[in-house]
Amino acid sequence: MSDLRTSNTKPELRLRSVLHARGLRYRIHRKDLPGRPDIVFVGARVVVFVDGCFWHGCPIHRVQPKANAGFWQNKVDENQQRDRRNDRFLTEMGWTVIHIWEHEDVEEAANRIEQLLPGRFKP
Repeated sequence: MSDLRTSNTKPELRLRSVLHARGLRYRIHRKDLPGRPDIVFVGARVVVFVDGCFWHGCPIHRVQPKANAGFWQNKVDENQQRDRRNDRFLTEMGWTVIHIWEHEDVEEAANRIEQLLPGRFKP
């Protein structure tokens, strides 16, 4: 498990590529923000998390393992609680938070993100 990526995952890289191609500029993995967001639009105060279906409990795609089911359910529950807590902290700090599931179409996800950005951040 320790070999699994927590940043720069394929879904995250695909989304970043689309955003960059649209002329949107951002920072990644800001350690000074709760949850260390995957993508950060500093001037617009928008943070993006790209959530994996298994680890964050996607209601559509997550499959409960049969082996050690209680452990895994507890792990996902804790991840979801942590996500909600980080969202609350970020919102209280004045940030807009958006979560993108790894299975979402990247163009549609980029459209959702772009709608949150003021005109000055668009090309």
